[in-house]
Amino acid sequence: MLLTARSLSKVLQLTLAVIKPDAVAHPLMLEALHQRILDNNFVIVRYKDLVWRRQDSERFYAEHSGRFFYQRLVEFMSSGPMRAYILAREDAIRHWRELMGPTKVFRARFTSPASIRAQYGLTDTRNTTHGSDSAESAQREILFFFPDFCTEEWMEKEEPSFRSGQIHYDQQKQIHTLSEQS
Repeated sequence: MLLTARSLSKVLQLTLAVIKPDAVAHPLMLEALHQRILDNNFVIVRYKDLVWRRQDSERFYAEHSGRFFYQRLVEFMSSGPMRAYILAREDAIRHWRELMGPTKVFRARFTSPASIRAQYGLTDTRNTTHGSDSAESAQREILFFFPDFCTEEWMEKEEPSFRSGQIHYDQQKQIHTLSEQS
């Protein structure tokens, strides 16, 4: 799939998107969610499958330590494989959060029935996805999941080519890559 320059006229924003263990446990659901990302005009910059140790969950969710859901969330996020994405798009954070829907699955089903959490979420913890809530958290969370990825370098060296539409979707790698110039 070749994106056109017209559809990517503004500077792209990066966000972290995580498909949680409840969805990754079901290969068809994982495939459907990957397709939803593509269908909603996100550029997949990177992705990886991983499994967290309990300590990884505790570090990532440290800001929630002491809250009633913290232990349940830490245990769940280290219960099985998950998939992390770096996604790019104009206003990527806002668009990903809209696509995910409200955190509370019950609310999502009534207020955003077409959202991912409304369609696939089971509980407020097992709600299928995570997404950064600000540019600052996106940068911090991307670094947490992708320590070798340099946001500043990508924005300087690759973002202009991605934005101008010089990319294609590599079906085998399941990410967008720069097009070969003839």
